[in-house]
Amino acid sequence: MKLTWFGMTTFRIQIGGQIVVVDAHASPDGIVSNELISGSDQQVLWDEALPHADGATWKRRPAERLLDAGDRQRPVVIWSVGPRGLLLDGDDERPLLVLASDVPQLGRWAQEAVVVLAGANIRQAGQKVLDMASPKLIALAVDGGVVDTTFAALKPRLDGTGLIALEPGLAVEV
Repeated sequence: MKLTWFGMTTFRIQIGGQIVVVDAHASPDGIVSNELISGSDQQVLWDEALPHADGATWKRRPAERLLDAGDRQRPVVIWSVGPRGLLLDGDDERPLLVLASDVPQLGRWAQEAVVVLAGANIRQAGQKVLDMASPKLIALAVDGGVVDTTFAALKPRLDGTGLIALEPGLAVEV
């Protein structure tokens, strides 16, 4: 899985052998949305009508049998987990939860997840995620000044969860 944050709530995500672009048309100045979505397999907007997943009871789709799969690749499935919350499930990848608003209730699946937090109040969102689960990784998509205070607040509570800060335009493989 590779995450690239372009600023604000715009992401380019390589997951399950596919490229998903989130909120391309809200990209910051200097980012051309047509170039951003070029080569992508799916584009999604935060307010798009997507199937809803209950974060407390969601389960990953079962792995496809090799005999059934053939040469084709199953598309990444994207669910809404509330306003400005996306849950992505790609084959052979950890679940990816991208949140730019409130944190939904999280089930056991979140222990294996990568969680990306963007927008305002990420420190509180990070604390809420850690109250419910210890995901494999939390990635912060926020400008510099807030990163330091968020790291300081979350560090004592990590208990095995990785914590990184995303830089605009820099791809991070997780």
